[in-house]
Amino acid sequence: MKYSIGMYGGKFMPFHKGHRYCVETASLECEKVYVILFYGGSDEIEILKNNKEEYLSVESRKEKVIELTKNYPNTIPVFIDVSSCKNVDGSEDWDAETPLVRDVLGNKLDAVYSSEESYGIYFERAYPEAFHRLVDVKRIHYPISGTLIRNMERKEERNEWMV
Repeated sequence: MKYSIGMYGGKFMPFHKGHRYCVETASLECEKVYVILFYGGSDEIEILKNNKEEYLSVESRKEKVIELTKNYPNTIPVFIDVSSCKNVDGSEDWDAETPLVRDVLGNKLDAVYSSEESYGIYFERAYPEAFHRLVDVKRIHYPISGTLIRNMERKEERNEWMV
């Protein structure tokens, strides 16, 4: 194992095969991986205004995270309500979310997983002890995103990409 403790988090709207790939990668590289579902944030609220599908509900996403982490014995599902973590303009305040993550993980974190290079600045500030491990940034393994899935018109096409 490369790392002792890793973390992978997101809104998972919906949880899709690209997310699963990141969890799988982290589970192979870490002794323990926290898979964190952040819910109640302003981005989620905006998405839910236009998308009422059950697969986007908090309960459905929690079930998917629990179901997936059962397949990887070294993964631990965590659910964090970030509804109180907002900037003055109403946008999500990731810096206010950091102490909520630290309450669960403490200061022992070796790697933070994502597919977004732009998250690096925040991760350096929030988790300076951890390496930002980028996974499939160019979406080669799974060329999909939550936005693309939410915009798909056919249920069959959407289900092909979801976990």
